[in-house]
Amino acid sequence: MARKKNKTIQTRARSLIANEDPKSPVAEQFRTIRTNLQFASIDNELETLMVTSASPAEGKSITTANTAAVFAQQGKKVLLVDADLRKPTMHYTFRVDNTYGLSNYLVSSRSVLDLVRESNVENLDLLPCGPIPPNPSELLGSKKMERFIKEAKQTYDIIIFDTPPVLAVTDAPVLSRLVDGVLLVVRSKQTDQEAAVKAKEQLLQSRANILGAVLNDQDVRASNYYYYYGR
Repeated sequence: MARKKNKTIQTRARSLIANEDPKSPVAEQFRTIRTNLQFASIDNELETLMVTSASPAEGKSITTANTAAVFAQQGKKVLLVDADLRKPTMHYTFRVDNTYGLSNYLVSSRSVLDLVRESNVENLDLLPCGPIPPNPSELLGSKKMERFIKEAKQTYDIIIFDTPPVLAVTDAPVLSRLVDGVLLVVRSKQTDQEAAVKAKEQLLQSRANILGAVLNDQDVRASNYYYYYGR
């Protein structure tokens, strides 16, 4: 049984190309994303960032992980938080277990540093989802979540959250009120234009600060990611 479990983790692990192949054109696109995010928030330092998408399977989580990696490569102390308390994936990307994480913090008295894991990327720590709770939206919008952000800021330069798709559940709009900026991921030839517009509208209704969008899997030479800025 143990062999089967390890095989499952390996097959579901995702490529962190910004760390594994930092000279690749795709890694360079993630550095462009980092630069544009910093320019987009030039009036206020970007300390908390949330990444989401309109619908599932648009490349949101792997975009989040690689964006966190390039911020860490810049020398910033980064905390990557799997705030998808329904279908978490970051523990697959970084090949760690998911026995404890964010959900434990939100329902207990454990500290942030007691729950985070070191990653194989220098300056990048990971906080997995932990056990899946019955009330994700309520937890993400709670006072305890506000306390989590305040506590994490004492140790980290930037905290990056991976969240569920906007149109699937209310989690992302709820958390968007607590962070400095939001990055929306859309997938070429998959994301419906109407869905993308609706996701943007829902975020704006929650008073989210949308910094821009990532167009994923665009068919351009030597790159799978392209960043554009716009509200």
